Amino acid sequence: MLPAPLVSLEKTIGFSFRDKDLLMEALTHRSAVRRSGLKKHNERFEFLGDAVLELVATEYLFRVSEKPEGELTNYRSALVKGEHLASVAKEIKLGDFLHLSRGEEASGGRDKPSTLANALEALIGAIYLDHGFDAAQKFCQNFILVRLRELLAAGKHRDEKSVFQEKAQELLSLTPHYDVVSEAGPDHDKKFICAAMIGEEKIAEGTGSSKQRAELDAAKNALKVKKWATPF
Repeated sequence: MLPAPLVSLEKTIGFSFRDKDLLMEALTHRSAVRRSGLKKHNERFEFLGDAVLELVATEYLFRVSEKPEGELTNYRSALVKGEHLASVAKEIKLGDFLHLSRGEEASGGRDKPSTLANALEALIGAIYLDHGFDAAQKFCQNFILVRLRELLAAGKHRDEKSVFQEKAQELLSLTPHYDVVSEAGPDHDKKFICAAMIGEEKIAEGTGSSKQRAELDAAKNALKVKKWATPF
């Protein structure tokens, strides 16, 4: 039986879990189990939810837009970007339901954008496991994809890599590229460090759970280093 607060979360998202343990695990941060030695935290769910969301977003954009691949890729990046997912998580008050260690909670863990974005992906993974793809797709459509028009109007589809490339080409007549500096961790918990390069010069490094995210972070940092204006 779920604690009463989690029942209210089920009402908010419109899904009642058959396997309540899936929901509990999806809301358990690594910090909450670190001392106990258990492995029941939400990072594996996050890994699954990230893949489900990307597929759902890709299919949705393919069906609703005739834009070329490059533009659709930018639209998808705006939809699955951590900043957007954290905003959605705040909207459904997901942070209130997370199971955190005392230290993580004291440091503001319930409001950390990265923690919220990861928890939302974990929730998608749990919905997929409990209800199947159609249910996960419905959740993504109702809470994430529905904000596409808003994201486009705000220019969020122009990610940091796009802006960095435009600036480098405009000001230096060069196209940036990215090198993987390091890659560590198991498949479900990878950490990549990538470098944003202009020619042979390393401008900045970035980290992320995938090469794409590490490159985005590197581009964001490179924009700061070069002091090039950015809309974000």
